[in-house]
Amino acid sequence: MPEPELEIVSVAEGTPFKIWAHGYPFRTVRWHFHPEYEIHLITATTGRVFVGDYVGAFVPGNLVMTGPNLPHNWLSDVAAGATIDERCIVLQFTDAFVCACTRAFPAFDLSVLIDEAQRGLEFSAATGAAVAPLMRAMLAGDALSRPALFFQLLELLLRSRDRRMLASVGYRAKPSVYMTQPINHVLDHIARNLGCALRESELAELSGYSPSAFSRVFHRQTGMTFTAYVNGMRINRACRLLTTSDQPITDICFEAGFNNVSNFNRQFLSQTAMTPRAYRQHRRVNDRQPIEDAFLPETIARSA
Repeated sequence: MPEPELEIVSVAEGTPFKIWAHGYPFRTVRWHFHPEYEIHLITATTGRVFVGDYVGAFVPGNLVMTGPNLPHNWLSDVAAGATIDERCIVLQFTDAFVCACTRAFPAFDLSVLIDEAQRGLEFSAATGAAVAPLMRAMLAGDALSRPALFFQLLELLLRSRDRRMLASVGYRAKPSVYMTQPINHVLDHIARNLGCALRESELAELSGYSPSAFSRVFHRQTGMTFTAYVNGMRINRACRLLTTSDQPITDICFEAGFNNVSNFNRQFLSQTAMTPRAYRQHRRVNDRQPIEDAFLPETIARSA
């Protein structure tokens, strides 16, 4: 099997986790990894699930938890050209959040669950059915309701006695090896340098690909052109800054990596269907009606 591809998970600063849903096909439906934990609930389709060196079947209700950098993929059996509006609900959270929970609530011992998740955990259909309404409530909820629902969900997983580890005992994720792949290195470079000038020709040179080959490989991995991907990441950063700071919009424009305000406003309007000022006002006035993640226009994406 080829090396997995890096997925950049945009968990907003100051928020503990991200919950979202997507259909099929979708750009993240590929053999991939990321440093965040993930709880993945299949809501439609059947097919094959890949976690580490494990291969198995999945049906609606399939519930799996994966640890940091553990490669995974769910490949649905659907007719060519068919589309599914919602295939799964995905909850992602960071190791820093897990550590914070452990410090704040020592009695809420997550260590066994976290250790087992390093090999991937699959839960029974009964646990999947119990978790589904909590994930739906989190998806539809607001910043006040989601944390309580999240802890209820974790309690269900901790108390579940029907979970099983998927990858073999000897399997170990190897993120340092995965990151030697040229495009993975490029995606990491983009995420770390959004505020700097990012030129496709220079990143093609960094990857070792010719410019034309780089464009093809980049589009295959991300589902986007280089320019669309970078603009999306920058708009996503701008959305976080608009929500979590009182910085002037002009300052946010440049901090997000845009070099002029008119282009920033145009890109923001294109991806969110509102101006930056309207976005900030909407979030402040109507926080109980979460906004879709600007970088994932195809999804229902929510931050806690």
